[in-house]
Amino acid sequence: MNTLRHDDASAAEFRDALVDTLLANKMITSPAVERAFRTVPRHLFVAEGTPLDVTYAVDNSVAIKRDPDGVVISSTSAAYIQARMIEQAGLGPGMSVLEIGSGGFNAALLAEIVGPDGRVVSVDIDPQVTDRARELLEQTGYGDGVTVVQADAENPLPALDAPVDAILVTVGAWDLAPAWLEHLSTDGTIVVPLRMNGITRTIAFHREGDHLVSTSAEVAGFVPMQGEGARDERVFLLPDRNGHHVKLRFEGDVPADMSLLDGVLKTERTEVWSGVTIKHGVSFADLHLWFAAFLPGFCKLAVDEGTDLAAERKSWFPFGAVHGDSFAYLAVRPLPEGGGSEFGARAYGVHGEAAATAMVEQIQAWDREGRDREPAFTYWPTGSTRPEFGEDTAVLVKTHGVATISWLPEA
Repeated sequence: MNTLRHDDASAAEFRDALVDTLLANKMITSPAVERAFRTVPRHLFVAEGTPLDVTYAVDNSVAIKRDPDGVVISSTSAAYIQARMIEQAGLGPGMSVLEIGSGGFNAALLAEIVGPDGRVVSVDIDPQVTDRARELLEQTGYGDGVTVVQADAENPLPALDAPVDAILVTVGAWDLAPAWLEHLSTDGTIVVPLRMNGITRTIAFHREGDHLVSTSAEVAGFVPMQGEGARDERVFLLPDRNGHHVKLRFEGDVPADMSLLDGVLKTERTEVWSGVTIKHGVSFADLHLWFAAFLPGFCKLAVDEGTDLAAERKSWFPFGAVHGDSFAYLAVRPLPEGGGSEFGARAYGVHGEAAATAMVEQIQAWDREGRDREPAFTYWPTGSTRPEFGEDTAVLVKTHGVATISWLPEA
């Protein structure tokens, strides 16, 4: 519990300002969610010593626990995505909800919304996290409204003796566990941050026959799932001439022979430009998703200080693709007239121009076919009857089913 002393008036002022911002940005759209956010004291659930301005910022997550290397493995999510996920779930009084990934604050919000006639079960694999959540919920008056369970939610939960109206998964999930769908009522909603080839969307799904279809999606990032449902990235290091590294991070399929990239950063760099532009301040997050869906060899990049890429951070983004003995990454250059940028690709390797061209072709395809459309997501559990998927549908094979992404024209 955060024992840093804040007077109640100061905390309430910060809390109300947060809610006002969430309302203005349409992240909160219902009176029930607004009331919950104005009521639950977020500052009593974050780490001790966390200042109020950090606690009540719109887009700040606050770490709860780190691993021995300092990597965050549990956190209180940013307020904006907590609000959006609860709105996506469509919760109301008397409903039952399962939260996968505990912290305390989100469960308290859920308890406020479903009320005394509802039910909230919060589960986490880490006993330190569940012990902390249980203690904080008791101290803040929500102990009777939330049942906290320590378990791996990949497996069926004995604590749930009836299907729930909604499931909120608050960790990054590579797949949907069959146990979750067993716990979900026929007309229920599951909201899950689904990892798709390294790109995450927080998607609300409901059942449609033997599969699930999306009703909404939000851009967000979460700490990854632990336990049986974990899916680790594979990371390949490309050394430059000074011994610094560019890291290529793959969550999906890895190209067959990564040794072809040996010495690639010592080759001459090439670049290809797309003619596709974007104004400053406009999101292009769906371009990243398009790459994850349709660009062969897609990966994410991280770079050491001292590399050429580190010195050019403002001119590129950490999305790339391996193309045989070469790799390309997303680049931008300012428009001559100002006010925006042009997308392109820079590449290293003997066939760097081909690698850059492949990326630019996908930028142009996104501009034609996806830029002005909302992506739709479908999940087909193992055993469901799947249709023939067209070339305009991305198919991502998971452990327990298949996820698809489509950019369909408006009806």
